[in-house]
Amino acid sequence: MQHTVVEHDLELALTLSPERSVPVPARLVYRTDDPYAVHIVFHVGSGHPVHWTFARELLVEGVFRPCGHGDVRIRPTTLDGRTAVLLALSSPDGEALLEAPAGEVSGWLELTLRMVPPGSEPEQLGLDDGLAELLA
Repeated sequence: MQHTVVEHDLELALTLSPERSVPVPARLVYRTDDPYAVHIVFHVGSGHPVHWTFARELLVEGVFRPCGHGDVRIRPTTLDGRTAVLLALSSPDGEALLEAPAGEVSGWLELTLRMVPPGSEPEQLGLDDGLAELLA
């Protein structure tokens, strides 16, 4: 089975304080061989990108309403007349609040949902083929 990758580069804003943020180049990645997950790679200038992986379903829901608990929380918002998606990430190394342009995130998500509609993820994993091989 051939797998596909859908990537999108964008610039996020890392909130440092209510008055100050800095741009963070990032890449959204979706792989059909990992159909339940989305990956975000942050290029923070250290030479070592930071990788986060979480459920695609969480990001889809977070575009429309606040969701998530623990390490990843997502919610839509309007800032200065533009729509955005806020990602609150926490780890043992610290916490970050990132703002992503809602239109870019939604457009990329739409591509992933067309490629692998919700509910069809198991087909991408090839479990039936693997099981048939084992039982043959």
